[in-house]
Amino acid sequence: MAIKAGDKMPSGKFKTLTSEGMKDVTTDELFNGKKVVLFAVPGAFTPTCSNQHLPSYLKNFDKIKAQGVDTIACMAVNDAFVMDAWGKDRGVGDKIAMLADGNAEYTKALGLELDASKNGLGTRSKRFSIIVDNGVAKEVNVDDGKYELTGAEATCHLN
Repeated sequence: MAIKAGDKMPSGKFKTLTSEGMKDVTTDELFNGKKVVLFAVPGAFTPTCSNQHLPSYLKNFDKIKAQGVDTIACMAVNDAFVMDAWGKDRGVGDKIAMLADGNAEYTKALGLELDASKNGLGTRSKRFSIIVDNGVAKEVNVDDGKYELTGAEATCHLN
């Protein structure tokens, strides 16, 4: 069953690449006592994700932070090396946390997995966005073929 507004975010961990090497980021570290915008993409370097979804959060970074958001995080079912390379390619710097869910464990815990095997991609994440306040999902948006539902403008009510 997919996560919905009012649900506690499931426990889990992500991988990220730092200057010291690969590091685990736990959901406690990410969510506890913080307001977080978590968005997910089916895959790094894919056209809509690279050209629209991720850039919408980067372009609106200052507006999102002005709403009291502590962290903007992007998650994908990719490894930490790919997420790091994608972040560098898109120029995210330290503005967006690039989180790898390589085995789709967190994606499955959220109930937001996507079977993309017909395209040779296996299990991926649906495109979604969640506003999390101190570990509780306050708003959940899932893209069912319409990127606009989960971009920064819609998620953070910037229009």
